This record gives sequence, structure tokens and C-alpha cells, in this order.
Amino acid sequence: MSSSSFGGAMDLSTLKAKAQAPQSTGAQAGGGSFVVDITQVNFQQVLGESVRYPVVVEFWSPRAEGTAELSRTLADLANSSGGRFLLGRVDVDTEGQIAQALGVQAVPTVVAVLGGQLAPLFQGAQPADQVRAVIDQVLQTAVANGIVGTAPSQGAEAESDEGAEPPADPRFEAADAALAAGDYAAAEAEYAKLLAETPNDPEARAGKAQVGLLARTVGAGIDPQAVIATAEAAPADVEAQLAAADAEIVGGDAAAGFGRLVGVVRRTAGDDRERVRQRLLELFEVVDPKDPAVLKARRDLMTALF
Repeated sequence: MSSSSFGGAMDLSTLKAKAQAPQSTGAQAGGGSFVVDITQVNFQQVLGESVRYPVVVEFWSPRAEGTAELSRTLADLANSSGGRFLLGRVDVDTEGQIAQALGVQAVPTVVAVLGGQLAPLFQGAQPADQVRAVIDQVLQTAVANGIVGTAPSQGAEAESDEGAEPPADPRFEAADAALAAGDYAAAEAEYAKLLAETPNDPEARAGKAQVGLLARTVGAGIDPQAVIATAEAAPADVEAQLAAADAEIVGGDAAAGFGRLVGVVRRTAGDDRERVRQRLLELFEVVDPKDPAVLKARRDLMTALF
């Protein structure tokens, strides 16, 4: 599912281009690899999977100088994500036709593919923290557009299981089916059932939070810019602030959404304050818990409350 209303989430043009090129790293100890080499043989298949989970494509050349660090950073992020996205690597020296077809003119170049749509990310080497921030935006945008599947493990580990994709957790089958059908309310209800049985299940908690965010934004067909403008014009309107925070988070600016709600906590009391606090805790579930925006917002929330 895609929504043109959230197109701005992929505008990463402020990142500066430098110069470098890639090299693959293996899976992390004890985990699978989520890095695959893309050739003309598997090109369509790999990019076609972007309707299920995000695919990040790295165009590289072994002749390009000083790019190994970028490649390691991307591979480490892919492998540590546990399948939240798949990294596909295109060697432009051997697969030049793919690079030419996609208009790639320099290496390294990194693009994202979501729902079959290409979104340029950056050219040239970038510091690891900037690369991580870009990937975080890609993952948040994927969630905003209902692309929440998990990539299968690649390479030796996958081959040892005869190439079969790991079976889906049967507990989430009903929720996954509802989500695939675009029925966010039903998916949220299924996650609620799971949480009633196992209240501390982190996967169910995160799933319910993600689906709830999707229902309030993509499912409701909101115009993010209009929602944020309404909130800016009515700072005392708690409902407007909650809606604007949702829009900012699905648009890739979690720090702005969290900061907005922490500000509301500071300005309110009683039921309104508790409602916003609970929403903040829920929204923390949709972002990587190690994300600097989450860590800062948790500290700011504690200060605001006490």
C-alpha cells in the first residue's frame, strides 16, 4: 500500500555527497545474513519483494577507492535489523546494465525500493551515523505505507534449510492476514487479543502500536501537512497535537513527533496529560528502542512528569 501524502518522508537531499565504494560483510554471529548480491537473474525477484519489506540497493565497484566502510556499515545495519530490510548489492562492473537501467551515474549510490517504487537516498560515502539515520527514515516510511514484512535470511544459513523461508509465527497469522487486506482495525484487535493473553509480549506490543499508527494515518487518509498546520494553529488542542505527532512520525521525523507530545505533557494535567503520556509510550514501540530520538524523548518525558 502506498500513500502519496507521505512522499516527503523520502526527501533526503540535504545529505552531502562525498566519495567511496563497497564490500560485503557476513552475518552477525548467531544470526542470519540479510545481504544479497543482485544480478540480472534475480533483479526483478529481489525488487519485487519490496511490496513485503523494504529493499535497500547499494551500487558499488571494487575499483572505487575508500568505500569499504560504507559497505560494512550498510551490511551491519541490514544484519542487525533481523530482516526489517534487505540489502541488495549491485557490482556495476559486472552488472552495468542494471545500473544503466536505473540511471545510476556514480558509485557508490544507494537507493531504497518500497512497494516497487525507487527512492534515491544518497551518493558517495556518508558517516555511519548519517547512514543509520537514512535507514531509520526508510523503515519509518515503510511502516507508514503498510510495508511491515520481514525479509528471509540469505546465504549459507538459508541454504542449510534448503532455501526455505522461516515459517511465520502462527500467533500472528490472523493479524498478518488482516493487515494484508488493509483492515487495520481487525489487525489491531488481533494484537489486542494476543496482549490479553501475554501482556509483556514485545512483538505483539510493537505490532499493535504499528497497526494503530497506520490506522490513524494511512488508513484514515489524512493529509499530513494539513494536520500539522492545524496543530500549529491550535497548541491547546490535545487531539490536534496527537494527530500531528502521528503525521510527523510516519513522515520520518520521530524526534519532532515525540518532542511535540512531551511539550503537551508539560502543558497539561489530569486526564489529558495521562492520555498523551500513554500515546507517547505507545509510539515509542514503533521506533527502534536504541534510536537517539527515543532515548531523548524518554529522558524528556521523565523530566516533564517529575
